[in-house]
Amino acid sequence: MEILVGIVIVNYKTADLTIECLRSLNNERVLNCFRVIVVDNDSQDGSFQKISLAIEAEGWVDWAKVQSSGFNGGFSFGNNFAIRQFIKEKKAPEFIYLLNPDTVVMPYAIKSLVLFLLDHPKVGIVGSRLEDPDGTPQCSSFRFHTLLSELESSLRFGPISRLLSRWRIAPKIEDDTIITDWVAGASMLIRSDVFADIGLMDEDYFLYFEETDFCLQAKRKGWECWYIPSSRVVHFVGQSTGIISGNEDRPRRPSYWFEARQHYFLKNHGLFYTILADLTWGIGFLIWRLRRIIQRKPDTDPKNMLVDFWKNSIFFNLLDGKHKS
Repeated sequence: MEILVGIVIVNYKTADLTIECLRSLNNERVLNCFRVIVVDNDSQDGSFQKISLAIEAEGWVDWAKVQSSGFNGGFSFGNNFAIRQFIKEKKAPEFIYLLNPDTVVMPYAIKSLVLFLLDHPKVGIVGSRLEDPDGTPQCSSFRFHTLLSELESSLRFGPISRLLSRWRIAPKIEDDTIITDWVAGASMLIRSDVFADIGLMDEDYFLYFEETDFCLQAKRKGWECWYIPSSRVVHFVGQSTGIISGNEDRPRRPSYWFEARQHYFLKNHGLFYTILADLTWGIGFLIWRLRRIIQRKPDTDPKNMLVDFWKNSIFFNLLDGKHKS
């Protein structure tokens, strides 16, 4: 029995990357039965036309198409635009695969995810091992954000980090298939029943934290999330978003990152917890910055991170009346 997979790729001014991603998917056609909707999120740079021409020229029209969303509403908005179409079809896909345009799917990557979901009916979400072009693994499975994870990530003090290792958001990269809290949305296969159970992705997130939130809602409904390292996907980190960890240029963190983080905590933990989370991270990061100066450690943080964090914190939003209760 063929299992149909609906694949969603959200493009925003990354036409060349999207075309290469589609080319890697074409190689997987012999192993999988899938259809692809590329959603162009109002790129206004000729992306729609370029991708359309490539699909026609390469002979991919039987399984891939590009559609314009007409509006850049963010990652969740773009994915939902295609997911709605898939789940309303007469022959709706059993699984929905969210795939970044800045990826290349390696042989058997999709099949590994599909087979795992088929063998494990309680699992609702699975994610791939993302890796650099040279095969170096990227962290692709994570823990949910908590007060303790905020302290560990901001303070960056060895003894404290070891004490709080169970709450570290990005744990040690595993070579084994493991259950996890959430997986990277760059390559994430979702059972269609999960959407029926919890709804679509939250469009109040523009970019970042949306897959974290989605996996949390699924877990609260009893769905498991697993990391499948046998599914390998090359990920050109930051090429579709511009945010690259450790970037020597240290670009400032965009406001939508702070907005997404705050929305995640408010939605899932409430106002008091969000206040504590911001206070914990802000004080921890301030201590780290002072220690970095004293110990003359290299500065790898985004520019103006401390100021930008406090300006976008729940405290300033409360003062400005921006917080929605």
